[in-house]
Amino acid sequence: MSQLRLLPFRLGPRATKLLATRDVPVFSGRRRSSGPPATIPRSRSGASSSYVEEMYFAWLENPCSVHKIRGHHVAQLDPLGILDADLDSFVPSDLITTIDKLAFYDLQEADLDKEFRLPTTTFIGGSENTLSLREIIRRLESTYCQHIGLEFMFINDVEQCQWIRQKFETPGVMQFSIEEKRTLLARLVRSMRFEDFLARKWSSEKRFGLEGCEVMIPALKTIIDKSSEMGIENVILGMPHRGRLNVLANVIRKDLEQIFCQFDPKLEAADEGSGDVKYHLGMYHERINRVTNRNITLSLVANPSHLEAVDPVVQGKTKAEQFYRGDAQGRKVMSILVHGDAAFAGQGVVYETFHLSDLPSYTTNGTVHVVVNNQIGFTTDPRMARSSPYPTDVARVVNAPIFHVNADDPEAVIYVCSVAAEWRNTFNKDVVVDLVCYRRRGHNEMDEPMFTQPLMYKQIHKQVPVLKKYADKLIAEGTVTLQEFEEEIAKYDRICEEAYGRSKDKKILHIKHWLDSPWPGFFNVDGEPKSMTCPTTGIPEDMLTHIGNVASSVPLEDFKIHTGLSRILRGRADMTKKRTVDWALAEYMAFGSLLKEGIHVRLSGQDVERGTFSHRHHVLHDQEVDRRTCVPMNHLWPDQAPYTVCNSSLSEYGVLGFELGYAMASPNALVLWEAQFGDFHNTAQCIIDQFISTGQAKWVRHNGIVLLLPHGMEGMGPEHSSARPERFLQMSNDDSDAYPVFTEDFEVSQLYDCNWIVVNCSTPASYFHVLRRQILLPFRKPLIVFTPKSLLRHPDAKSSFDQMVSGTSFQRLIPEDGPAAYSPEQVQRLIFCTGKVYYDLVKERSSQGLEKQVAITRLEQISPFPFDLIMREAEKYSGAELVWCQEEHKNMGYYDYISPRFMTLLGHSRPIWYVGRDPAAAPATGNKNAHLVSLRKFLDTAFNLKAFEGKTF
Repeated sequence: MSQLRLLPFRLGPRATKLLATRDVPVFSGRRRSSGPPATIPRSRSGASSSYVEEMYFAWLENPCSVHKIRGHHVAQLDPLGILDADLDSFVPSDLITTIDKLAFYDLQEADLDKEFRLPTTTFIGGSENTLSLREIIRRLESTYCQHIGLEFMFINDVEQCQWIRQKFETPGVMQFSIEEKRTLLARLVRSMRFEDFLARKWSSEKRFGLEGCEVMIPALKTIIDKSSEMGIENVILGMPHRGRLNVLANVIRKDLEQIFCQFDPKLEAADEGSGDVKYHLGMYHERINRVTNRNITLSLVANPSHLEAVDPVVQGKTKAEQFYRGDAQGRKVMSILVHGDAAFAGQGVVYETFHLSDLPSYTTNGTVHVVVNNQIGFTTDPRMARSSPYPTDVARVVNAPIFHVNADDPEAVIYVCSVAAEWRNTFNKDVVVDLVCYRRRGHNEMDEPMFTQPLMYKQIHKQVPVLKKYADKLIAEGTVTLQEFEEEIAKYDRICEEAYGRSKDKKILHIKHWLDSPWPGFFNVDGEPKSMTCPTTGIPEDMLTHIGNVASSVPLEDFKIHTGLSRILRGRADMTKKRTVDWALAEYMAFGSLLKEGIHVRLSGQDVERGTFSHRHHVLHDQEVDRRTCVPMNHLWPDQAPYTVCNSSLSEYGVLGFELGYAMASPNALVLWEAQFGDFHNTAQCIIDQFISTGQAKWVRHNGIVLLLPHGMEGMGPEHSSARPERFLQMSNDDSDAYPVFTEDFEVSQLYDCNWIVVNCSTPASYFHVLRRQILLPFRKPLIVFTPKSLLRHPDAKSSFDQMVSGTSFQRLIPEDGPAAYSPEQVQRLIFCTGKVYYDLVKERSSQGLEKQVAITRLEQISPFPFDLIMREAEKYSGAELVWCQEEHKNMGYYDYISPRFMTLLGHSRPIWYVGRDPAAAPATGNKNAHLVSLRKFLDTAFNLKAFEGKTF
C-alpha cells in the first residue's frame, strides 16, 4: 500500500498536529513509495494506488476531479428536482456515479467488493482502517453528492480543508438528539405559521414572505446558538426584504403586535420622520439565548430596497462594535448577512464588501453569509441572471468555503449552519451557506409568477411544504406524536391571535421603536437632544501649540523620514511659531483636540494617509526599515482616544457604506470618509441617497458621518473638478419658500431640523471649527464638506490662532471686513460666493481698485441656509446690487439652491444676479485655455458695475 507523504511547508501547525495524530508521515521530498501491488488495482497513471488514496494524493500534487472537488455538481440540491443548482446537467466523467465510470480508473466491477486500506487523510472510515471500494464510493457519495454540496478544495490551506473534511466525512456526524429534532420542528412551526397567519389576515398586502424557504429561521437561529456557545455576545444582521418580518418576529423577537399593527392603514405616524415600509425596518434587542442561557444582543440593520447595499454598512457597524469592545479577534461581535441569489451574483457591492474582509482596518474577522437561493430573480431565470455556475461563486475570491444545501432537508440545513458558525469562530474567516430553495409565491404576494415561470410554478404548486415533510418524518420515527405536533401549531397560532388583538389598540406608529442602533445616554428618554445649544468650538492656545509641535515632529527614535517630508514638517513648525495654520495643520488640530477629549477619530478613503494632494502625511514611513510606520497623532496625549487613519481599497460604494455603518455604532466618534476627488462619490450614490440623506427621516437614525469631497474648477478636466454640490443641495430638506422665524437658538434649531449639513470652507479655521462642531452638537447630522485642492498651499489660505482659540466658533458666513465694510453706503455691489472662488474675486477686485465699491461675503455653510446672516448683510448694503458668483456652471453648483432662498428672504424686492460659467453638460472643460477664458469672462462680469443695467428679473 503506498503511503501519502505531505510536504511540511504546505501545512499549518494545527494541520501538522492533526495529521500526526492519524499517523500521517511527513517527508521533505515528493516521492511516493508503493506497497505490495497484489491487492491494489492499477490507476490510469500506471502507479499502484487505491482509488481513494489517488484522489487525496492528486489533491496535494495536482488538483483533479474527485468527489471533494466535483461532488457538489451532482448533489441533489434543488427541492423541486427541476434545475441543477450549478446550471449545468453535465456529470464530471471522473466521478464514479455508475459502474461504467470504473473504467476511468482502470477498475472493474469485481474490484468493488475488494477491501482497501484507507488513506490516513480521510475520515470516511471512522474507526475502520479498511473498506470495500463499494463502501468507499457509497460513503463519499453520501458526504458529497446528496443534499449537501461542498465547495472548499480551492482553499490553499491544508489545515482548513482537513477541518471541513472531518466535519462532513466522519460517519454519524449528522445524528441529532430527540430534543434537537423537536426544537427544529418547533422553529419550523413558528416560521411557517407566522407566514400563514399574515397570509390569512392580510391576503392583499405585500410582505415579501419566506414561503419556500421557511428553514431560514431555524438556520439563522442555529448560527446564533452555535456562535453564542463559542462566546459571541453581539450579532449584527443585514438582509433584504424577503423574510424580514419573520426574522424580526422569530429571530430578533420583536413583539408581534408591533409587527401586526404595521398592516393597519389607519395607523398614524408619529412626528419623528417620514418612516419606511415595514419590510425595510431594523431592530435592536438584548435577550437571553435559550439554548446557551447566555446574554445575546441582536441588531437587524434597516435597509432600503436596493439589494446588497446594506452589506458594507453591517460590516462597518460590526467593526465599530468590535473596536469599542477591544474585540480585535472578533470573539465577541460578529455579523451575519442574508442575500438573495440573483443579487449576490449581480450586485457589485458584494464583491467590494468581500474585498474588505481581510484588510486590517476593515476586517470583521469573518462573516456568515446565508444565501436564500430561490432560483429566480423577480421574473428572471438564473440562466439569464449570471454567467457563473453558482450565485455564490463571488465568495471564492476570498477563499470562503461554500456549503450548498437542499432547503427541504432541515436537518442537513441545521448541520451545515452549525458547521458554518463553528468555522467562522474557529478560523475567523467568511463562510457561505447556500440554501437552495424556491419561492412559493411571486416576487411579492400580488405578483403572478406563472406568466414567466409556468413549469417551475406548476411544480411548486405540487410541492409539499417542508414543515409537513419534516413533521411526517418525526412522527414516523416516533420523535413526536401527531397530537404534540398539532398542539405546537395551536400554541403558536394562539400567540399570534392574542398579539393581533393587542395590535388593534395601537393608534400611533413610533419609528423609534424600530431603531437598529440606539445610543444610550446620548439623548433624553424621549429620544430628543438634551439641549439646543452648542458650545464654542475654539480651544486653548497652548493646546494648539502642543498639537502643532507634535504634528511637526517624529515621536519615534531612530526613525528615518523622507527628506521632502522633513521640509514639510519644518514648515509646520514654522507656522506653529508664527501662530498660523494651513489646511492640513488645521485638520490636525481639530482631530488632535477631539482625541484629547476622548473622541475616537477615524479617517478612511483612498490614499488618505498621505492625502491625494500630498498635504496630510498622517502616517510616516521609515525610509530604511520596511513597513515601519509612525502615526504622530497617536502620540499627542498619554490618555487620548485612538486615532485610526487607513487607506481603503479602491472602492467608493463599499467603503463609504462601511464608514456609515461604523459611524452608526457610537455618537462619540468622528468618522470621516474622503473621496480621492469629489466627483468619485457618485459611484457611492446609493449610500448617499438611500442612507445618508434619508436615514434619519426613514429610520430615526442619527449619523454624524463626514464626507470630505475635494472640489474646485482648476482646469483639471471634467472628472477631477466638481464634487457635484448641486446634488447635495437638491436633496437638502429646508424649504426655500418658508420665511424663518429668527429665534435665539435659530442656528442650532436649523441644524437639528435639516437632514444634513453642507459646507464649503474658505479658511483653515472654518474647517477646524466645523469638524469640532460636528461632535459638540447635542445631536448628529451628516456633514458634507467640499474641500479645496489649490487652497491647500495657497499663501492667502491660512488662518491665525486668534481665529481658533477659546471663545471662537464656526462662522456660517464670513462678511466683508475690508474698506467696503466701513462705508457700506458707498458699496455698489455686494457679491456672495463660497469656497475657492473668493480668492479669485479678491485678487481681481484688488487689481481693479474696487475695494470700496464692491463687498464680498462668503457663505461657509450653504445648507441649512443662513437666512439670518444673509438678511443682516443685505440690510447693511441696502443700496447695493446683489450678485451670486460661482466658478461652477450655472446649472450646477449653488445658484439654483440659493436663488429662491434669497428671493424669499428679500420678499422678491431685489434680484440676486448670477455671475459664473454658462450652463453646460460636463462639469468642467478639459482644455486649460478654455478654462482660463471662461474664468476671465465671469471675473470681468463680476466687477463690471454696469453689467446688469436695464435688466429685469
